Amino acid sequence: MFLATLNKLYNSLLNLLLPPQCVNCKISGSWLCSNCLAQISFSPTEVCIICGVPAPLKTVCKHCQNNNTLQYLDGIRSATYFEKGPIRSAIHAFKYGNNQAISAILTRMLVEAYQRYQLNVDFILPVPLHASRLSERGYNQSELLATGVSLSCQVPLNVTTLLRVHHTETQAHLDIKGRYENVKNAFSCVNDLLSEKIVLLVDDVCTTGATLDACAMTLKKTGVHKVWALSIARVPHVN
Repeated sequence: MFLATLNKLYNSLLNLLLPPQCVNCKISGSWLCSNCLAQISFSPTEVCIICGVPAPLKTVCKHCQNNNTLQYLDGIRSATYFEKGPIRSAIHAFKYGNNQAISAILTRMLVEAYQRYQLNVDFILPVPLHASRLSERGYNQSELLATGVSLSCQVPLNVTTLLRVHHTETQAHLDIKGRYENVKNAFSCVNDLLSEKIVLLVDDVCTTGATLDACAMTLKKTGVHKVWALSIARVPHVN
């Protein structure tokens, strides 16, 4: 609650000192204008039950049929597709440009997706950052999003159980095998408070699901019953 209040105060001061300007087209008035918002492709209701890409209802997509990469997650769901344009600009401004004010818009997308996919969980967890990365960035973008979803959906937030214990290189330039190797054993659970619970991991972008699956593996080793994941944007399957 304190973090949410502090974030609202920060956003209010930011808006006062620096009037909102669309992160994509630069028009004044909001951090993401209505025209740019209308260009975003939101995920449909019918998706693969495992990875969350478009697929006939309650089926498994061909990629998941042919690959056994997601071994621990019970499913991934995303609010949008990670395309060039408004959603990419919004996420980059939020994640790398220190624009924390736009988290309110991105959180609404996540809340709508949470409701659209009828997710029902006991706890919400952000994907944790390593202490060195957190110090460098100054905030965990996933934690800001998870806090907003927790408050809106009235689901408890847990930020103490799952930790990132190893600093890993950026995933962006790695292939799918490299991504899974990079985050292997990067996370640890420091208690069993989530044992037998259903939890939801929140992150900004899902590319291969490697980081989310590594988190899920760690959580399930401590007795977590089910682990779902929800991201703002989903990247098409990569090799």
